[in-house]
Amino acid sequence: MRAHQEPHRGPAQAAQGRTAIDDFIRIERLKKHYPVQGGPLGTTRGVVHAVDGMDLCVLRGETIGLVGESGCGKSTLARLLLRLERPTEGRILVDGQDIWQADHAFLKGYPHRMQMIFQDPFSSLNPRRSIGATVGEALAIHGMPRADRARRVSELLGLVGLRPEHAARYPHEFSGGQRQRVAIARALALNPDCVVCDEPVSALDVSIQAQVINLLQELQDRLNLTLVFISHDLAVVGYVSDRVAVMYLGRLMELADRQTLYAAPRHPYTRALLHAVPVPDPEARGGTERVGGDIPSPITPPPGCPFHPRCPQAVDTCSRSMPEWREVAPGHFVACHLA
Repeated sequence: MRAHQEPHRGPAQAAQGRTAIDDFIRIERLKKHYPVQGGPLGTTRGVVHAVDGMDLCVLRGETIGLVGESGCGKSTLARLLLRLERPTEGRILVDGQDIWQADHAFLKGYPHRMQMIFQDPFSSLNPRRSIGATVGEALAIHGMPRADRARRVSELLGLVGLRPEHAARYPHEFSGGQRQRVAIARALALNPDCVVCDEPVSALDVSIQAQVINLLQELQDRLNLTLVFISHDLAVVGYVSDRVAVMYLGRLMELADRQTLYAAPRHPYTRALLHAVPVPDPEARGGTERVGGDIPSPITPPPGCPFHPRCPQAVDTCSRSMPEWREVAPGHFVACHLA
């Protein structure tokens, strides 16, 4: 088990004596909106608020879990962290530098700081390229000689539990778990500081999920990695994470260390998610927290708290004003009028 990480102090950290340099990744007022085109003339019918104002910090060496229902903006955030999307507003700081305003030297080295493991281990691998070529592609791009590249590929395959001779095979010759190990090896090729894991085990069988999760934790301890672990599976997130952030309609609802969030959630949405997690005891009763209806459209998010149309505890204030993101206990943040 990893050593306990100091809980993040969030927006109130300046008053507590911490500075931005303490954080490896710092997200400030981040927004990503997508225009919706429609009609014969391609006019804009609206805007999808995929990420709609996020503040989050990630400490070096920790695993932060990001959970929420499908469509809440988790994968969009991952793409923003990788510079695959440019934010509409706000900024992302890595080691204190804005990743969209940094100089050429910083951007050239950015692949050494941030890599990604994608959800589907089959579609994320090129079926026409051997495993060795796939894992070594980034090394070739960055100018590593062929002989050194072959040694590095063999080292990476051994690191994730595969054999050197696997380098000559193709993705279709591997099982799902083996393909995800290849994807992990590819993400580690440039010795990144942080790996963004976007639903890395959701496409795998349960027994294989455990193997991949244990592998990620072993690699994190060995290589001092920072992990951003994105999933809708709270059981998995609760097992791997030091802190957990809960998203809904592009916003953060709650953030706390794993033990606190699972034992004493403050937001009604977090409680509903936790009570929906299946338990192995057939005699156990389900939780009393229930939410009705579907997630509102991200094109026309509701006024006030975005969760209030489904919240069983909502009051008039919830529909009129956006709740403040505030610290309700040391290291425990929540956006709820009633918390």
